[in-house]
Amino acid sequence: MNREQRRLLQRQGQLNAEGDPVANRPAPRSVARRAPEAKRASVVSRFVTYMREVRIELGKVLWPKRKEVVNYSSVVLTTLVLLALLIFALNLVFAKGVSYLFR
Repeated sequence: MNREQRRLLQRQGQLNAEGDPVANRPAPRSVARRAPEAKRASVVSRFVTYMREVRIELGKVLWPKRKEVVNYSSVVLTTLVLLALLIFALNLVFAKGVSYLFR
């Protein structure tokens, strides 16, 4: 056991000052008391509140402009076409190679 572990155990009360284990004693229980619950609102009013908060949060969103959407879409479609062509070419090369081996 290193020095840091010993200090931690002493702070937790599991070791005494000499570093010997303290007799097992039950840990004191803390009784957590709940605050009395307030009366909940009805389902309809909670739903209306939720929708109002959703609308407020959507108003904070920075929506992309049409030009940005077109640019991002063109990048995605171009990348998709290039990767499809690459996979097609590799598939063709491997198919020809395998057919050449088993001819």
